[in-house]
Amino acid sequence: MLTNSGKNKFLCKGFSTPPPSWKWKPFRLPKTAPFSESKRLSPNFANKSDLFHVIHKVPAGDSPYVKAKQVQLIDKDPNRAVSLFWAAINAGDRVDSALKDMAVVMKQLDRSDEAIEAIKSFRHLCPYDSQESIDNVLIELYKRSGRIEEEIDMLQCKLKQIEDGTVFGGKRTKAARSQGKKVQITVEQEKSRVLGNLAWAFLQLDNIYIAEEYYRNNSQVFKGADFCLQESFVSRVR
Repeated sequence: MLTNSGKNKFLCKGFSTPPPSWKWKPFRLPKTAPFSESKRLSPNFANKSDLFHVIHKVPAGDSPYVKAKQVQLIDKDPNRAVSLFWAAINAGDRVDSALKDMAVVMKQLDRSDEAIEAIKSFRHLCPYDSQESIDNVLIELYKRSGRIEEEIDMLQCKLKQIEDGTVFGGKRTKAARSQGKKVQITVEQEKSRVLGNLAWAFLQLDNIYIAEEYYRNNSQVFKGADFCLQESFVSRVR
């Protein structure tokens, strides 16, 4: 048993706890928004229109070109898309993109000759740095429409540009899209592609020896060429 020393001795049954100096309040959960509300207020859901454009890979806005892209990619109405691309070109709205996209849609509709004439008529309205990509579209249109001689002329011009170092704006690489993904293409890869296309084009004209010369001019051609194209070349040489 514990006792206090001093005059007044008293029994102590234990330690006494002093009363708290702060006022006790019951614990309450902090106020939070319901899950659906907090999700709605999240920055990731702040602008659903931006998410829409990302998912469907269409530009934002309501300009004539944007409307044409939405009809092409979302509504999947190629004939109406062509009309809207024409409207964008006439309105001067992103003429280079509208012209190239319209030509691609026309090619899908077996209207390659019409697309060729459209490019020839309106490419002068496009900026200089878009002319190279327009040439690539035009080459594909010549190939699709069976105008092999004109395709060869353009491919030979492109090959000369590569050898002169004027492609890609004088750079060694350029950004491009392959199956929806961004890739970097080197000058060597571009030269290999052009040589392969030239060889294929001369094969269509049954000029096997010139085709073989283009194939052998670049060691990368067979590495990057399509297997069916290689088989076609080998079978014709035999």
